[in-house]
Amino acid sequence: MNYKYLLKILGKIMVLEGTLLLLPLIVALIYREGAVHIMAFVVPSVLLLGIGFLFQLFRPKRNTLYQKEGFALTAAVWFILPLFGALPLVISGDVPNYIDAFFEICSGFTTTGASIIKDITLISRSVLFWRSLSHWIGGMGVLVFVLIFIPESEDGSSMHLLRAESPGPKVGKLVSKMKVTTRILYMIYLGMTILEIAILMLDKPIPGYENDKFFFSLLATFGCAGTGGFGFIPESMALFNPFSQYVMAIFLILFGCNFGLYYLLLLGKVREVLRSEEFKAYFLIVGCAVAAIFVCLVGRFESYPQIYSTEEAFRHSLFQVASLLTTAGYTTTDYNVWPATAMMILMVVMFTGGMAGSTAGGIKLSRIVIAVKSTGASVRKLINPRSVVKTKFEGKPVDTPTERGVFSFITLYFFLLIITVFLLSFDPINSTFVTIVSDAGVYRMEHGFFSNFSAAVACLSNVGPAFEAVGPYASYAGYSMFSKIVLSLAMIIGRLEILPVFILFNRKTWSRT
Repeated sequence: MNYKYLLKILGKIMVLEGTLLLLPLIVALIYREGAVHIMAFVVPSVLLLGIGFLFQLFRPKRNTLYQKEGFALTAAVWFILPLFGALPLVISGDVPNYIDAFFEICSGFTTTGASIIKDITLISRSVLFWRSLSHWIGGMGVLVFVLIFIPESEDGSSMHLLRAESPGPKVGKLVSKMKVTTRILYMIYLGMTILEIAILMLDKPIPGYENDKFFFSLLATFGCAGTGGFGFIPESMALFNPFSQYVMAIFLILFGCNFGLYYLLLLGKVREVLRSEEFKAYFLIVGCAVAAIFVCLVGRFESYPQIYSTEEAFRHSLFQVASLLTTAGYTTTDYNVWPATAMMILMVVMFTGGMAGSTAGGIKLSRIVIAVKSTGASVRKLINPRSVVKTKFEGKPVDTPTERGVFSFITLYFFLLIITVFLLSFDPINSTFVTIVSDAGVYRMEHGFFSNFSAAVACLSNVGPAFEAVGPYASYAGYSMFSKIVLSLAMIIGRLEILPVFILFNRKTWSRT
């Protein structure tokens, strides 16, 4: 194990996080929030910069990483980011204890958007900014950014880090050099972020928040880009005008696409993009889910309290499908009281997630497409044992390691889901009632099995808001400290797609043999 090189890269990450903490510090100064909030960012920033620069003094004998080292380092980074990132929330006093603060910022970095904050109006502007900025940082991946500054080696060390942090069954470079690949990814990411901010600025400000137009456009975009979904005003995105809601829905769908496809578009290879199986499956699911929920809401085949116009029904259907499919978790209405059919569709897209190589969470469409095709091939092989059946994806045969990896991931995903739900079943909050105030009115919801199940799915898939007692107008505040630690771990495991965390805590990873 190349400990010195691991610590050196870890030091770069800590310097990066310490530097990024200066941005919410600027926000605290602009809004004149006082010495406590200023020190809330100064203290962890100095601490991170100090430790980070200290780690740079290590002189490793080799600047290379084996695969297990790359995966273990990636997992370690995603634990360290929230460990230090939680400090401003506690020091400022906006979050009462460290476990809650860790849950909150862990939810931010992993782009989950699950929150323990009951009244968002009590949170300072600087902390709101830091929470939403963590979405943007975690969306593309902090190690992807750091790879720009790590000397590229010929042994594939950088590739191990990219594979460990990037979502999808198979990760590759866009061009021959890793540094160029990461720069392309971040330029596309930054360009789309700036574009969304600019378009949102064209809309009218939210009544009562006229002076916060740019600030709210910035925070909303951070959540869309990272497909995170932290709310920063009451009722999430419900107070935004319809124009902004449509803009956010469209950008959520765009950020849920594979960023490699945008690179192909920049090269003018439109036909290759349109031929992509995952691309076609993605927009087919979006179209079918939106249409089905729209029919449920307009047809009123089942009773539910809200009364929508035709345009409102379409807008809410589009927004919620875009938000939950890309695992952002933003909401424009209380879907918790929608017809059962509509809620089941939303639950399905929560599992599905966006495309591989996007900022979205979930199982990923590429894995689902490969799994369905592979299952079909197995059935055809049983019917005709002599036939040679190959599973193909994107016009190419799927190799055995990739196919095995897909089924392994899906198996582990549901295994971890069962374990998480089981651990949540011991929480004292079970069988209690939660009062929810939303656009559907005031009602009481029992915290039961489905609340725990949907919370586990929401955290493991990095969605955030779930259903019932942890729905879009509720919070995770009622869970015990133990449950919050369990759900925080589920968020990190889900963001890193399981294996890196397993490798980090495997004894053989750190043995000398």
